[in-house]
Amino acid sequence: MKRDFEKGDLSESIQDQNVQPDHHGQAGNKNGMTAIIQAAKLRFAFAGTTFQLTIDDLSVQPGESVAFIGPSGSGKTTLLHLLAGIRVPDSGRILVDGTEVTSLTNAARRDFRICRIGLVFQEFELLEHLSVLNNILLPYRISPSLILTREVVDRAKELADSVDITDKLTRFTGRLSQGERQRVAVCRAILMRPSLVFADEPTGNLDPDNKWKVLESLLDDCRERKSTLLTVTHDHQLLDLFDRVIDFASFHTKAESGSPTAEAIR
Repeated sequence: MKRDFEKGDLSESIQDQNVQPDHHGQAGNKNGMTAIIQAAKLRFAFAGTTFQLTIDDLSVQPGESVAFIGPSGSGKTTLLHLLAGIRVPDSGRILVDGTEVTSLTNAARRDFRICRIGLVFQEFELLEHLSVLNNILLPYRISPSLILTREVVDRAKELADSVDITDKLTRFTGRLSQGERQRVAVCRAILMRPSLVFADEPTGNLDPDNKWKVLESLLDDCRERKSTLLTVTHDHQLLDLFDRVIDFASFHTKAESGSPTAEAIR
């Protein structure tokens, strides 16, 4: 699949999005489409460090698949956490699927995240006292807004089968390999058919065969439902599978002598 733009075009493409509010008050781009994700004038820094993430304007369209690339420490995971409401920016505004995440309380952000976003964490965040099946079903165990039905359980088993872990469903996750744990995390993220999936290095611990199988399963599931997929990856072999690639060198800044200086490679 050909991406929307190549190296060297990132900064211009971001600036040219020209995001304006639509008549519902949500963010739309110059083509009149309503963005499912919009970050504006976003600033975030870790206390006691020189790291700063600065994003003046970022839009992602419904159904779009986007890969975040860049060196470690450039803010890829941080942005996913900001968009999901796990972290709160120092300033700026984030709209996700029509909800202003930056205006929600901690409890409201947590409920929004569980019910609306499928998350694949870099460290998986599996519960070792639960079986593989119950880890996949976890969003339905912890949110009163989600109702666990036989159909949901059957879908969990189908997803497990699609990534070859059916024979592990009754096993505790502490007895799984890193690659198997990663596949459990991917199944959990897409179980509830979310409109958004945020995946932090979802293939980082997989062997070559399973790498392609898991990513294609994730992309196919999102495209079938027209879900939006944001993925952090260091694997450039995968980039042609995505609609768009964003290099975080364009967002990363360092504060030197008290003055942030933009470091845009592209």
